[in-house]
Amino acid sequence: MRSPIRRIFTLAVLLPGALLAADGKPAVLQSRTSASREISLSLANEARAAIDRGTQWLLSKQQEGGHWSNPGFPALTALPLWALAGAQCSDTRAIDRAVAYILACVHDNGAIYREPDQPLKGGGLSNYNTAICMVALHLTGRPEVNPVVLKARQFVARSQHLGGDIYRGGMGYDEATGRPYADLSNSYIAYEAMRLTEGAEDFRKKGEKKSDLDWDAARAFVQRVHNDADFNTQSWAAADADNKGGFAYHPEQTRAGTTTNAEGVVTFRSFGSMTYAGLLSYIYAEVDRDDPRVKSTVDWAVRHWTLEENPGTGAEGLFYFYNVLAKGLAAYGRDEFTGPDGNSFNWRAEFIRKLLSLQKTDEAGRGYWVNDVGRYWESDPVLVTSYSLIALEIALGEAGH
Repeated sequence: MRSPIRRIFTLAVLLPGALLAADGKPAVLQSRTSASREISLSLANEARAAIDRGTQWLLSKQQEGGHWSNPGFPALTALPLWALAGAQCSDTRAIDRAVAYILACVHDNGAIYREPDQPLKGGGLSNYNTAICMVALHLTGRPEVNPVVLKARQFVARSQHLGGDIYRGGMGYDEATGRPYADLSNSYIAYEAMRLTEGAEDFRKKGEKKSDLDWDAARAFVQRVHNDADFNTQSWAAADADNKGGFAYHPEQTRAGTTTNAEGVVTFRSFGSMTYAGLLSYIYAEVDRDDPRVKSTVDWAVRHWTLEENPGTGAEGLFYFYNVLAKGLAAYGRDEFTGPDGNSFNWRAEFIRKLLSLQKTDEAGRGYWVNDVGRYWESDPVLVTSYSLIALEIALGEAGH
């Protein structure tokens, strides 16, 4: 039995802007939820102070043209905008400049990206950039961006791979490359964008067709990267206790990320970041929390619970892992778990403490995060600080403070 998608989004612990307010406008900033009451007042206050420091740091790093970080990738501006919206930033000039920059990257077909100066394997990363940008624009609650968000939804919906192969239902970096390729990271980001901007469809002109994904195909794709032989019929799907229940990055066994057991059987390794991406993808695709596929996913996550590394990759992609972990567990709607050592833990409290311990400060006392291991662009403090602020806002259970 699938749960109504609106019930998922009534968990305000998700992301701001997922719901519509009573007047039909995006509810960009929602009030405190019961989640924050499960955290001690002192810890909550520390988290709010860290969010304030991070917000001030981001504002100090915005470039004159309105962008952050690398101007060739508008998603690197959209993520700070997303974080600032969640922090209820009052600096309207910074928001204005960021929105103007993103709007300057809009293409006639609805995509939001910049053509690369040098050829890239994923082209202009049009799916990735568009998905993140359309969420950030939607979160501003500004009516003038609604037409852009609606066209972006059309673009993302068209970019879903619907061929008759193992990638059916998923998303890749750039539909224009013509490669029959999809991975779970791009897919979850696109699924998220389509769900979190559903409210924009209420502003579509009468008679215009709603843009949406093929969610049946999406569920099937997610199941094909679920590293569990009980649900995934592909030969590489794991049955061993360590990998079973987690998620791989893509459904093709010939790619990297495999391991060989004592019997010589080759399977994919499960990764922490991809497991939470898989959990979120199931939820966005309306798979109920009591479904055995979701239970299997959560079981792997609890068995491998740690905030010291991204399970399966160590420090690589650590802050991406933190970001998707917070989203996944908040959407799942449970705070208390029992770890493999038999001890119970509140993921929100542990998570907040961990991110607080990793925040650095500059000479002005502003706060930021950065990964010493730079793979997946995590040497960029703008990207990592945005990931961290969004995750902290979710873990705290507040969309404003």
